[in-house]
Amino acid sequence: MKNLIIIGASGHGKVVAEIAEKNGYEKIEFLDDDEKLQSCGKYLVLGKSNEVKELEGDVIVAIGNAKIRQKIQGGIDNHRLVTLIHPDAVISDDVEIGIGSVIMAGAVINPGTVIGKGCIINTSSSIDHDCKVRDYVHISIGSHVAGTVEIGSCTWIGAGATVSNNVKICGNCMIGAGAVVVRDIKIAGTYIGIPARKTEREH
Repeated sequence: MKNLIIIGASGHGKVVAEIAEKNGYEKIEFLDDDEKLQSCGKYLVLGKSNEVKELEGDVIVAIGNAKIRQKIQGGIDNHRLVTLIHPDAVISDDVEIGIGSVIMAGAVINPGTVIGKGCIINTSSSIDHDCKVRDYVHISIGSHVAGTVEIGSCTWIGAGATVSNNVKICGNCMIGAGAVVVRDIKIAGTYIGIPARKTEREH
């Protein structure tokens, strides 16, 4: 029996569980550090994230916050981590996808692109040719990344955002929902608007 442990009992975790089912997992269990949570959808929450070593099965971290996802995934043996791809995603044959990443329904990833570990490529997003998406990046629902883009680790591309071709975005950035990035971003921070500009607001 294929067994999967999902760390993070949230709405995102529910979506990951559904993708796991479509990938043939017959037994799915959750861990979460919120002691009040007893279930996630139809699945049980068995305990806290640090109990993963006591359980048998493959593991994936389903937490939206990149830094927390990075910390938890970094403490898990690589041989236990899996990558989950929804069968309705469209991915070119030569695309590389790192361990612990999840690719959701309707996502499109075109030739020559490299996706790092622990990434979230969300529903109906697209990444065009020859992009480099570093570790723990989140490409949100309906966002579009044009060709030959580089996105630094732990950056979040917000829902419906667009990144123009040949742009480089440094790590630890948050690109706001609907923003349009047309030039390189070299300083970490939050960027909003059309074209996207850095805001002084803390995030």
